[in-house]
Amino acid sequence: MKNTNPAVDFYFENAKTFSKEMMVMRKIVLGCGLSEALKWGVPCYTLPTEKSESANIVLIHVFKEYCAYLFFKGALMDNSHGLLIQQTENVQAARQIRFTNASQVKQQEAAIKAAIFEAIDIEKAGLKVELKKTKDFDMPEELTAKFKQDPKLKSAFTALTPGRLRAYIFHFSDAKQTGTRSARIEKSVKAIMAGKGLLDK
Repeated sequence: MKNTNPAVDFYFENAKTFSKEMMVMRKIVLGCGLSEALKWGVPCYTLPTEKSESANIVLIHVFKEYCAYLFFKGALMDNSHGLLIQQTENVQAARQIRFTNASQVKQQEAAIKAAIFEAIDIEKAGLKVELKKTKDFDMPEELTAKFKQDPKLKSAFTALTPGRLRAYIFHFSDAKQTGTRSARIEKSVKAIMAGKGLLDK
C-alpha cells in the first residue's frame, strides 16, 4: 500500500475489531491523494495547504458496533445518497459514514471516493461550517437551578472559553435522566471553579 505513514501502522495492526474493514478503508482514502497522520490517537487524512499546517479532511475511527470515516466538514457535503450520519444532535460540523463489514466498504467504494473528493473540494474552496454560538444552546434545567443556588459557579462557568462551555453543556445534556445530569454537574463543580475544561487535568 503506497503513502502509508509508519507512525500510523500500529493502529491498524493492533485493532481488535474491524481490522479488515479499516484496512480497506485505509487503502481507499490513501488512493485519493491525502497524507496520513496520527491525530487524537487515530488515523487522520490531511490536505497540504499554503499555511504551515495541513487541513484535516477525514479520519478513521472505530466503535464497539461499527467503524467509520468521519468527515470534519461533513455538514457541508451532499448527502443525497444518505450515507452521512450525524452522531448526535450536538455534533455540528462532522459527519460519519459507518461500516460493519468489509464487503460493505468495497461495495460503496465509488461513493466513498466521491465523498472524499467532495470533502477535498470543500476544503480547497475555503468553506466553513457556521457553528452555533454557546448562547444558542439550551442549558440543562439542573444547571440553571445550580446557578441560582451558587452565583459564584455561574460566574466561573460563563468565564470559561467557548469550547469548554460547549463541552460541559453537551456532557450534562447528554444524560437522559435528571439524576445523572445533576450528578455530572456536581462532579464538575470543582473543575469549573478552577477554570478547567471537562478533559483538563
